[in-house]
Amino acid sequence: MTEALTISLAQLNPTVGDLEGNVSLVREARQAAAAAGADLVVAPELVVSGYPPEDLVLKPAFQDRIEALIEALAGETGDGGPAVLLGTPWRQDGLLYNAAVLLDGGKISAVSLKTDLPNYGVFDEKRVFAVGPQPEPVSFRGVSLGVLICEDVWTQTPVDALAAAGAEILVVLNGSPFDAAKFSERVGLMVERIKGSGRPLIYVNQVGGQDELVFDGASFVLSGDGVRKVQAPAWQSTVTTTAWQRGEGGWSCAESAIDDPPEGLEAVYQAMVVGLRDYVDKNGFPGVVLGLSGGIDSALSAAVAADALGPERVRCVMMPSVYTSEESLLDAGECAAMLGARIEEIPIVPGVAALDDMLAAAFAGCQPDIAEENIQARLRGLVLMALSNKFGDMLLTTGNKSEMSVGYATLYGDMCGGYSVLKDVYKTMVFALSQWRNQHHPVGAFGPRGRVIPERIITKPPSAELRPDQTDQDSLPEYDALDDILGCLIENEMALPEIVARGHDEATVHRIEHLLYIAEYKRRQSPPGVKITRRNFGRDRRYPITNRFRDRE
Repeated sequence: MTEALTISLAQLNPTVGDLEGNVSLVREARQAAAAAGADLVVAPELVVSGYPPEDLVLKPAFQDRIEALIEALAGETGDGGPAVLLGTPWRQDGLLYNAAVLLDGGKISAVSLKTDLPNYGVFDEKRVFAVGPQPEPVSFRGVSLGVLICEDVWTQTPVDALAAAGAEILVVLNGSPFDAAKFSERVGLMVERIKGSGRPLIYVNQVGGQDELVFDGASFVLSGDGVRKVQAPAWQSTVTTTAWQRGEGGWSCAESAIDDPPEGLEAVYQAMVVGLRDYVDKNGFPGVVLGLSGGIDSALSAAVAADALGPERVRCVMMPSVYTSEESLLDAGECAAMLGARIEEIPIVPGVAALDDMLAAAFAGCQPDIAEENIQARLRGLVLMALSNKFGDMLLTTGNKSEMSVGYATLYGDMCGGYSVLKDVYKTMVFALSQWRNQHHPVGAFGPRGRVIPERIITKPPSAELRPDQTDQDSLPEYDALDDILGCLIENEMALPEIVARGHDEATVHRIEHLLYIAEYKRRQSPPGVKITRRNFGRDRRYPITNRFRDRE
């Protein structure tokens, strides 16, 4: 009977569709595990295809390549080194499953199929995978492993079934996306799951960015009584090796360093950095270009870009109009200097004059209004897109969730771009994150230490500067009130009377609900952005564009 095991947790950052590259990550992790004397290395859910593969996984050629690569990797385990337990799409009896495959002794020795396919929020696995049967224990070198795949462990039945069937150690392969409250939720739920069985649990999670999702890693091991024995770092690709011993009460894991994941603003900032870095690098962009206006949204976006990519890969452009204040020009220049990023000035005044002349006859007899304001925003978008096209840098948009919620953004203007780091960040959090970054240097950041955003940018009233003496509060409530209302409507789907009962003006609540609904068509055309909150726009929240419903008694 096996009395001791060494198991390595491979917290990896795969790229969807890079099958050979993803298998190479597993191979490198296996080599590191072998050097540590491991018997088994565990990799995340769908690590071979990358997660989530969406409809790409339905291509027969994609499935064929995966099987060939796994067969080859299985053959490599005949060298006497560690076995590999990894996540992959897998065909069986004519159906496609989300599977965990055990490679050992030169062959595929076991396959476990995911039984609980999530079909809510950002997940739609029922679209592409078949439902597997209730899992059964997997025999590994004299030890019975209860292998579960992500959502399988979020309900009690599969855990109980494995424990009743004799599983000694629970091993969970995960592709669990980040949101600001997710880590504590994961640990708490895993503790609940193992209470009845007393089985220890290994939780291995993916790390890195994939389009709008970002994965924080933060893999861990729980003892049978729910105590964290091992905690891998968040936001890093790591191979963490754990030592196990069989005793009278079953298997136990030796305690090692607990690397507590960051929480709060630090975790949100890390998510934005990792999400942007992987989006840019995995899609092959040399860097990013963005409009730096002297306002807080563009300043924070530039800071995240410098931390994600390095200041040398960030191109900032100030595009003044006749309404741009001298203060904004100075603030933008100072911010770029503090970040170490390059900045150039391209005035839009000549372009605005040309369009005024072109439209003079069509606009004759009309008073200037939002149409003229939007011309300025769209000219700036045109300039930035031209620079992106000419030099290949991805255009980074700088709008926040508060603005996108109520349509305070211009289609084909400040919404132009390939990615938005603030898309799921409310304005009040933009201020808090800016203050946080000025006081901290994030782990793994490429940007400079110390203050990177001028204090005046943080303290001055926000303004789009599209007309004289304009401020955001000309059109919107104070951001503390606005963001609370929006959180009630978007994240919590609260009824309007409940929101009013929180102390908000009834007419304001009705107006914000109306603005939220009528801006849906804009959000459908907005670039992707990293998911931060429990419910982001796009994959999490899918509302109709044409919608006459309003919450009225």
